[in-house]
Amino acid sequence: MAEVYVIGQITGASGFPNQNLFCKWAIHTGGAWKVIAGLREGQTQVDNPQNDAFAVWSHPIDVHLATKGLQGWPKMKFEVYHQDEFGRSELYGYGFVHIPTSPGTHDIECVTWRPTGSYREQIKQFFVGGAPQLKNPDMVQSAERYTLSTVAMGKVYLQLGVIFRNFDKYGVEC
Repeated sequence: MAEVYVIGQITGASGFPNQNLFCKWAIHTGGAWKVIAGLREGQTQVDNPQNDAFAVWSHPIDVHLATKGLQGWPKMKFEVYHQDEFGRSELYGYGFVHIPTSPGTHDIECVTWRPTGSYREQIKQFFVGGAPQLKNPDMVQSAERYTLSTVAMGKVYLQLGVIFRNFDKYGVEC
């Protein structure tokens, strides 16, 4: 089977309204893919930066994938949360990126967004807190996402190294 190694880190995030951010991440693939080694999902620590510009996570990513076909190429999904002074977590944004399709080192920016909700939900969010969330988190990487009313949030930064193995044996040219 053809193999893909993804090694790198979720560097951090910027552009969000508040700090004390953490990120939940997951790797999604099609049916022909399987994880040989490494974690398919995880969560960073909460970062409270001294300068309000950039939350640093430096969270490691190390996953080894195998496939019989290219359909369902791997993608990484992100959910960024803000933790307030009482330890409550509020969703700040969703985002996803495809794992690069060329070997080498890649610096990636993942733009994030969140649903705006109705006018009533926006008023409630302002006074009480808590943002609207998706009932189906898989909507983040589907075309249905474009039917939602959303607002742009910050960016998540990644540094990924991608290594291919045995693609030539299975007729795939890189």
